[in-house]
Amino acid sequence: MRALIKISFLLLAVAGIFMAATSSVDFGLKVGDKAPSFKLKNVDGKYYSLEDVKDANGEKPKGYILTFTCNTCPYAVMYEDRLVELHNAMAPKGYPVVAIMPNDTNIKPGDSLEAMGKRAEDKGFDFLYLIDEKQEVFPAYGASRTPEIYLLDSDMVVRYTGAIDDNAQDASAVKTNYVMDAVASLEAGKSPDPAKTKAIGCSIKVKR
Repeated sequence: MRALIKISFLLLAVAGIFMAATSSVDFGLKVGDKAPSFKLKNVDGKYYSLEDVKDANGEKPKGYILTFTCNTCPYAVMYEDRLVELHNAMAPKGYPVVAIMPNDTNIKPGDSLEAMGKRAEDKGFDFLYLIDEKQEVFPAYGASRTPEIYLLDSDMVVRYTGAIDDNAQDASAVKTNYVMDAVASLEAGKSPDPAKTKAIGCSIKVKR
């Protein structure tokens, strides 16, 4: 009887480990899922949703390059200029960048709305830089890193998710720009390939 009980506990433990591993894999939005809408405060103090975003021509975008990023993560900082370049290149094609800062500012004071506004001004961000103050948006998307990209089409369907390119450390050594390639695929009426890569960056700091 004791042996049976031990076996039962062992099976339950194995099942728990399997379920935990499976849930971590399945967490968040997948390619093909419809992304949830949101309304968040921008560095100008106004609230915006994706429905409020226009492309470089003042038209409804063909899609959105949604990125979870911040001021304080070294990886996010390394990608700031690349985000500006990405927006400048892709917004005229109908795919503007929309940035969301997901960190708890009590843990990371350098990610406060005031600090975000200064960074946006210093770096010349010509795109929305929103704050997920209640930390409700990034879990709904399944983001876990800064920076992390979700490329959405005009119907808010996820078409690509993951890294911006293949070299976080050195912009001059980038061989593949995943986001630009994904947009090019959409423009050609094709599905991005790859449609998912691993986001490289800092973990999102969650309220304790």
